[in-house]
Amino acid sequence: MISILFAVLTALSNGTASVLQRRAAATAPEEDALRFQLLRDLLHRPVWLGGIAMSVVAAVCQAVALATGPIAIVQPIFVIELPFTLVLGGLLFHGSRFSRDVWVAIAAVAGGLALFLTAAAPSGGNSSVSPDSWPVALLATGLFLAVTLSIGLRVHGNARAAALGLAAACGYALTAALMKDAMARLDHGAGALFTGWQLYATAALGVGSLFVLQNALQAGSLAASQPMLSIGDALISTSYGVTLFAETLRTGWWLIPQVVAMGVVLAGCIGLSRSRLADGMAENSSKRGAPAAV
Repeated sequence: MISILFAVLTALSNGTASVLQRRAAATAPEEDALRFQLLRDLLHRPVWLGGIAMSVVAAVCQAVALATGPIAIVQPIFVIELPFTLVLGGLLFHGSRFSRDVWVAIAAVAGGLALFLTAAAPSGGNSSVSPDSWPVALLATGLFLAVTLSIGLRVHGNARAAALGLAAACGYALTAALMKDAMARLDHGAGALFTGWQLYATAALGVGSLFVLQNALQAGSLAASQPMLSIGDALISTSYGVTLFAETLRTGWWLIPQVVAMGVVLAGCIGLSRSRLADGMAENSSKRGAPAAV
């Protein structure tokens, strides 16, 4: 229950961070895409700094969640970040009432997630990763990131936002796996935590993923980047849980409700992405005045 509680808190904090960062990044110059000039510009925006503060809160909550529960339970819960982000963003950018379709989509995401976790029943697993497993995992992840980032550089608009959102999701999923492995070293004392490479890899990859996410938020609408970020993080993290931490999911006929559940979640995400709530947030975010006023 502790891991679930802190996973929910992580999702809510990350959703708040995404909305604040989107508000700041939406007015950044397009020519700053995939350049550190973008981060230098955003550092002068209080709204963006508020988003970063919420990201720090989310990181602390995530560390507690991962230290007390399987990654295959903790990370999928983050899918609720999407509806929360769009609702909060709609209130901030649009300020209107939400239609019935929006609430139906939100219910689909929440209900689908509950069904998936019930059917999959992630359990067991190790608290740490075998050293022999990391090279293969890092190589596979590096290849996946190379492909998604390459696609992101070749396309524009919402297509770029989606590709970079997926790349950021992969980065954050690997960050979670590294964080869980790093937290396991606390069993041998604080010294073991600070002498392990996992802690520093977590910090470096977290910064890199944040950089990619800022570019995803700048490239297109939140509805294009956030579904890829939320769903991609959940699925990739679950694969890390199974392959790296030996966590188990129900198989056999239980796969049927799991697939149905993911379909329901996907339908809800698509509904939210196509809603006037998401469109209104994107439209209003582009009318927020000059960058200096953000």
